[in-house]
Amino acid sequence: MTRKAKNIRIRVAAGALALSGLFAALAQVVAQPAPAVGNRLALVIGESAYRTGPVASAANDAGLIAQTLQVAGFDVTGAADLDQEGLRKTLREFVEKAGAAGPDATVFIYLSGRALQYEGENYFAPIEAAIPAAANVPLETVRLADYLTPLAQMPLKARIVVLDAARANNFAPNQPLAGGLALVDPPPGELIAFNAAPGTVAPNETGPYGVYAQALNEMMRRGGVPVDQVFDSVRLRVAEQTKGAQIPWDESKLSPAPVLLARADDAPPPQAAPDLRSRPIRDYAVDQAYAAALERDTIAGYVEFLDAFPKSPYSARVRAILAVRREALTWRRARNGDTAEAYWTYLRRFPRGPHAEDARRRLAILRAEMAPPPRFAEYEFDVPPPPEWETQEDAIYFRRPYVVFDDPDYGPPPPRVEFLPPPVFYDEPPPPPPQRNLLPLPLVAAPLLFAVPAIRHGLFHAPAPVQAQNPGAQQYYDERARPAPPPGGFPQGGPRPGQQGGAPQPGAPGLAPQQPGAPAAQQPGQPPVGSAPVIPGGPRPGQQGGAPQPGAPGLAPQQPGAPA
Repeated sequence: MTRKAKNIRIRVAAGALALSGLFAALAQVVAQPAPAVGNRLALVIGESAYRTGPVASAANDAGLIAQTLQVAGFDVTGAADLDQEGLRKTLREFVEKAGAAGPDATVFIYLSGRALQYEGENYFAPIEAAIPAAANVPLETVRLADYLTPLAQMPLKARIVVLDAARANNFAPNQPLAGGLALVDPPPGELIAFNAAPGTVAPNETGPYGVYAQALNEMMRRGGVPVDQVFDSVRLRVAEQTKGAQIPWDESKLSPAPVLLARADDAPPPQAAPDLRSRPIRDYAVDQAYAAALERDTIAGYVEFLDAFPKSPYSARVRAILAVRREALTWRRARNGDTAEAYWTYLRRFPRGPHAEDARRRLAILRAEMAPPPRFAEYEFDVPPPPEWETQEDAIYFRRPYVVFDDPDYGPPPPRVEFLPPPVFYDEPPPPPPQRNLLPLPLVAAPLLFAVPAIRHGLFHAPAPVQAQNPGAQQYYDERARPAPPPGGFPQGGPRPGQQGGAPQPGAPGLAPQQPGAPAAQQPGQPPVGSAPVIPGGPRPGQQGGAPQPGAPGLAPQQPGAPA
């Protein structure tokens, strides 16, 4: 697949691929070897319809990521717009499912919507959450540690947790909460990622798909890339696309990091990128030095940049990034200590910091004095105190309830990352809004980028579809072209309607349970998952991410009683 020098926008109409091209691509796919992937489970939730302010893209983003995870061989559980009871039930059942998966299992969790931090813990908000006061956070939201901690204690191969949920909100208006998400230290065998750096939020977005989800979808579909490097590339891509306004964060303790999709044998050689971690930052030109600091995303890396380029156009921005990260890490250490001395030390370093109210709440619980005494033994953090310039200017960094890096005080937008390939973003019309908690899957599948799917004909079974598409999509589908299926049906060995890759399996969100002994059947009025183009190195027609199945959008519906 060739790439133009400019940004590439994928615009593929369902069913528009000629049959000759389909079978030519199929011939190349059959020759590809299948990687061994083991047991893969994923939970994908998108919360859009918040009563206090919808998140336009959250459910669509979740559907996009769910589709990519299916292509990578994950058995995906997906849902949208859950209330608190439904959210807790879905998380609990997934943890139980992961516990039964065995030690070779890889678990992937993606949550999109609104999350918030309170006293050092991260909480995910269901759609009906109101939260008039800070004390209501534990009552009206779901504390993620209640579910991630049991996962961390299971003998799993790898755990990947993605929170695409650091957004501004109007919760607790009279008792401001610290913005964004709280920095956490993942346990061994886990990677955790946020759509925005700890203590910051993503800019408001109104489009059908968010920048972070699109960058994650793009980088996950590049074959042969370990998942920790995927998130490094996501950070660079999002910072590039938002002109520095949003900087994702991740921390990995995976050893080794799994590869989600193997690289196709016929793929062109990957574009050589400089190793931005092998040389001191001062050895790079300033533009590349900024990219190196951003890829490393550590306090030491940002300090090294400022030491080498104290007066560069990007130094003010790096100082802001460094100030927010230093404060978030200091608060994490204070919360881990959970003593009066730890909170007094935090307040001495950050008297107007975003966690000052959290520190005072903890001091009240500990029945300690609110103000630090004139003399006390300061808590020993492994984080150096902020320099004098940061102490003097901390009002610049923390003067608003939420830190977003698009503030003009942070200097001009950073440079484009020259070694990144041109972005390949999903630019299709959005699916209809979710109905009955069903995840809205993309109408047209995004392409694989030089990748071999983990699902292979005759070697692996495709996981059950996330669910049937919601009924509201039927009118849209009816208006699209419906070319006939190929003569003689689909290639031998592909899934038949009602089998894997066909109708939804029992237990999918929003579907009626299947009767014992009854064949799997699609729910009345619910069209199946959207169709996808077939490309070299992509899945076979009829498999996840391949050509549409009978009855899918873009194909003539199968007549009752006709052979599959």
